[in-house]
Order: sequence, then structure tokens, then C-alpha cells
Amino acid sequence: MKRLRSSSVRLACFAFASLVAVSTPATTNCQIRFVRHWDLQAVTETGTSAWAGSYPFTIIGVLLTDPDEMLDSTPNFQPASSNNMGGQWQMVIQALPPDRGGTFLWMGQNYAIRRPPYDDAFSYTDEEWVAEINRLNRDPYTGHAFRKGDLVAVTANASLFYGGKRNVNEAHRKEPEYDFYIVLLAPNYGLPEPEVITLASLVRPDDGNPSTSEDIFDPTRMSGGEYWQGMRVRINGLKLVTTNGWNPTLPWSQRICIVTDGENRFFKVRHPRYSLGPAPTNWFDAIGILNQESESGVQGTNGYELFIQEVLPAEEPRLKVEQAVVVSWPSSLSNYRLLSAESPVSTNWVPVTNKPVLIGDTLNVLCTLTNTQRFFRLERIR
Repeated sequence: MKRLRSSSVRLACFAFASLVAVSTPATTNCQIRFVRHWDLQAVTETGTSAWAGSYPFTIIGVLLTDPDEMLDSTPNFQPASSNNMGGQWQMVIQALPPDRGGTFLWMGQNYAIRRPPYDDAFSYTDEEWVAEINRLNRDPYTGHAFRKGDLVAVTANASLFYGGKRNVNEAHRKEPEYDFYIVLLAPNYGLPEPEVITLASLVRPDDGNPSTSEDIFDPTRMSGGEYWQGMRVRINGLKLVTTNGWNPTLPWSQRICIVTDGENRFFKVRHPRYSLGPAPTNWFDAIGILNQESESGVQGTNGYELFIQEVLPAEEPRLKVEQAVVVSWPSSLSNYRLLSAESPVSTNWVPVTNKPVLIGDTLNVLCTLTNTQRFFRLERIR
């Protein structure tokens, strides 16, 4: 089993100390470099990575996933000739405000299929792979088993751009100097509230040309999929068009379904490795992680999708209508207040607590009425 390198331990300790104010071992010769998710995920006009930082760096975030809900990490060593990555592991962390965005953490077992000269020694054996997964799934200081909602610090010694996003990973190398480390900052910190969006925020209506993409790509990341990439969102008003991928036992590449909003917009959703119940036949809302899989290392302008974690009945629009009356008086009489009573001869006139709103040259108070008759008058404020 590989051991934590001392430099990476010091980096993790700095991250821990800076956020939870606990004493840590002496780290006088170590400097921590924090990176914002927003900066790490910056892109060019073609959607490729615009980040040009150096290593090691540390990012802070909330785990949006458990270790096993995206990919199957079961040990499965295969020779490079098989072109099979074997076990894979992935989790996602979302930034804390005022930072924005999120970052995927990824590992694969059979790196030899991606690393010339494709020597099988470049891959993890099953025993080595199990040790690596055990290392990443638990906090090295407390043994806490990581789960969604934990606040963590991740110290990276490598990262790669692929599919439209920059992943923290080992750059397809199993040497210890490429390891990344996860340190617990606060257990059960809590999942961020999902930002509510619709398909109109992510895709344009289908133009009928299969060679074009309707994904909304904005290199400034202020709109479209880039704005929500790596974050927890709720997409309202969905209906399944295809259901073949609605199966937790399928591999990652096959757990894909298509949804629509009924307005000629279509979008990919990906099923997790746990059951979401039967495929919805009616309209539904979905909570999950906005992901991007452009399937390319040279462009990242399309391929946005939702990794679903929760399915909810569609939120029905509801209007609340109440009996109300607007009481107005000239703004020149701002030294008066509004009183109310059940009878014009009442001896119990009480102030209306709703604050007046100035519209034009009048002060206006919106009063909600019950079945009881109400009367109003003004009183000079002394």
C-alpha cells in the first residue's frame, strides 16, 4: 500500500487548520495554495481548459456523491490490449460561496490503456487498486467514511482536461507523486440547496439537424451549462423520451435517457448506480449534478447532461388568491397612519401593520380581508 507523502500531508493539514482552527503538526516550510473551482474550470472559446496553474493545489468543497454511486470501483485488472479501464472511481465536490462551480475527482485502474508504451505495469493490480480506493474513501486522520454532504479539502498533484471539464486525477499514472488526497473538514456539513432551472436554460429548441448541437455554451460561464457545471441543480418539468438507460445495473456509458420539456427541447440524463424506482411515465422534476461529457479532449462546447440523484413529482403551478383591498391617501399626508376597526363607531381602532408603499403621489397599503367587515381611517402621528 502506498503511504501519504509528507508534502501532501502538510498541505492537507494546512487546509484542515485554515478552516476548522485546530492545531496541526508543524508545517513551517510548507505553503498551501488554494484554487477556486471557478478558476480551475475556466474554459476557452472552444470549451477547452483555460486554467494554467501549477501543482500541488488544494480545493475546498462539499461532496455531492457517495463513493460508489457514479462508477463501479470493483477490482478488474485487464491487460492494455483489452482497452478496458477496469475499476473506476469518481466523486464530485461543489464550491462554497462566494466561489462557484464544482470539480469531478476521478481514478481508473488500468492506466496502461491510456499511457504509451502501454506497459501493463502502468496499471494497478487488483490488490493495489483496492488499497487506493480504501485510501480515498476514508479520511486519513479519523477513518471517517466519506459520504455526500461532507465538507472536504482535496489536494491535487495532477489534473487533466477531458469532455469539457478539468478533473482532479492522477494523470493516468500510479506513481505516488501523482496521488491526490481528500481530508475531512466537517462531517455531515450538508448538501447545498439545488438551484432550480428548466431546459430552456441549458438547450435551444431542436433545429432538426442531427449534425448541430443545441447545447447553450458560454465561454464566460455566465449562462448555459457552464454556469451550473459540477453543481447540484433541480430541473423542473421533464418527461422521458427514452427509457432504455433507466437501469442502475448498466455501465456508465449505457445509463443514458433522453428527456424533453414538451417545447421541442431535448436533454440527456444519466441514471445512478442505485434505484430511482420505475421510469416515470408522467411529468417529473429531477435533482442531480450538472455534468458535461463532450467525449473529446480538444473541444468542450456540448455534451451537458444531468446525473440524476432524486426524482420528484412535477411541481404544479399554484395561484393563491385572497380577498384584498388597497387603501390609499396622498403622500403629502405622510405624517398620518392607517387604523382599522370592525365598526365605524368602534372604540378599538388598531394600527394596520402593513407598511405603506409610495406609488406616484399616493401612499398605498395592501390589506387582506376576511369575511369580517372592516373600516379604515387615518390618524395623525404625534
